Amino acid sequence: MLNKVAGITVLFWLMKITATTLGETLGDFISMTLNLGYSVGIGVTLLFFLIIISIQLNVKKYIPIIYWMVIVSTTTLGTEISDFIDRTLGTGYLIGSLLLVSGLLINLFLWYKKYHNLKIYPVFERTKEIYYWGAILFSNSLGTAFGDFLTDNLGYSYLAGAVITGIIILVVVLLHYYTNINQVVLFWIAFIFTRPFGATFGDFLTKPVLKGGLSLSTLYASLVSLALLLLMIVISHQKQKKEKVLMQ
Repeated sequence: MLNKVAGITVLFWLMKITATTLGETLGDFISMTLNLGYSVGIGVTLLFFLIIISIQLNVKKYIPIIYWMVIVSTTTLGTEISDFIDRTLGTGYLIGSLLLVSGLLINLFLWYKKYHNLKIYPVFERTKEIYYWGAILFSNSLGTAFGDFLTDNLGYSYLAGAVITGIIILVVVLLHYYTNINQVVLFWIAFIFTRPFGATFGDFLTKPVLKGGLSLSTLYASLVSLALLLLMIVISHQKQKKEKVLMQ
């Protein structure tokens, strides 16, 4: 069957969380550590996103390294978009989150209107893939805003924020196995909340000890997250090769 996106497995969610941690630390490295600011950060991450998404849209099959680099680009760009809306524009996390929720719902509505479903696997038709990546970009931006809302507005520590979002993810997993709730709905809920889970964990690694973090450098945290993600991408490639052999 033709397909250009990753299947939903345990490995997928582990890679998604690692990618979101990398997106958070890398986004902070660009805008804060390098002191480029959120506006320049959006420009840099948008350029990376446009380059890698154009490659993804033009390949004919699912290639793990390309797919996950697009995920990383959406998490990094999502960090910059959320921070720009919330901080540079001064809307605050609540208004910023509402704007991003609206964008996500509009994207999903247009997707459903055209295809009469929101199935996220398999995906091979270009228009549907554009809706797919649009929903992922909005979800990752929204997840960033929600994570910041937990820590900055509600006053939770970064570790507590990760625990809260982790509990939400656990509830979604239980709903997946023990209820008949629509699986696509549960997927997008999980996808949104794995973003603040990874983001708050990234903040926990990099923020000062006085703010509840471990005070690691954003560069070091990004390199560690990248190494873990690359390791899982290698595993994904090997798994894909084994599946091809079994199908022959």
